[in-house]
Amino acid sequence: MPEKIGRQTVKLTSLPCIISAAGVVGKKEGDGPLGNEFDRVFEDGRMNEDSWEKAESALQKSAVETALGKAGKTAEEIDIILAGDLLGQSMGTTFGIRGLSIPFLGLYGACSTMALSLATASLLVDSSAVNFAIAATSSHFCSAEKQFRLPLEYGGQRPPQAQWTATAAGAAVIGRDGGKVKAECVTYGKMCDLGITDANNMGAAMAPVDVKIEP
Repeated sequence: MPEKIGRQTVKLTSLPCIISAAGVVGKKEGDGPLGNEFDRVFEDGRMNEDSWEKAESALQKSAVETALGKAGKTAEEIDIILAGDLLGQSMGTTFGIRGLSIPFLGLYGACSTMALSLATASLLVDSSAVNFAIAATSSHFCSAEKQFRLPLEYGGQRPPQAQWTATAAGAAVIGRDGGKVKAECVTYGKMCDLGITDANNMGAAMAPVDVKIEP
C-alpha cells in the first residue's frame, strides 16, 4: 500500500510503470526540434473537423488509441481513464474518448493535467484499486485562445512576448508490469499565486512550479 511521506508526497510500494506512451501534435509542434519524437503529426490544424474543439477531441482520441495499440491492450482491458483538457466541462476529452466506453475520471489541472493524471493513475494502480489505467490530456492553441483570450476570428493582435498553448495530446498506459519507467513517489503541489494579471504571460504565472523564487 502507498506510504505517506510528509504532507505532499506518497511513496509507492509496487512501483507502477508506464507500459506505453503516445504523443500526437499539430504542424507547429511537428516542425520543432522534437518533431521526430512524436507518434503522429497532424498537418491540418482542424484535423479534418469543422471546429477547433472537435479537432482537440480528435487529438486526444488519437493519442489514447495509439497508446493502447503500443501497449497491446484493448479499451475493454483498461479499468479507468484519467484525463482532461483546458476547455469548459472538459469537452475535448469527453467527446474524444466517449466512444471507448472506459470508466472515466475527469481532471482539470490546467498545464499540470498530464502530471496530475499520471500521479493519480499511479496511486490507483499501486493501491490495487485498478489493474490498468490510462492517463491522458490534450490542448489546442485555437480552442484555448477562444477559451481564455479572444477567438482567432476576432483578429486581435498578440504581443510579441505572448506564449503559445501547444496543439498536442499525450496518453500513457499505467500498470504493474511491462514498462521500464516506474513511479516511485508522487508529490502533489500547493497553490502559489504571484498575482500575475497579464493573460498573455502564462510563463510568469507558472514560474513557481519550476523554481523557488528568491528576492
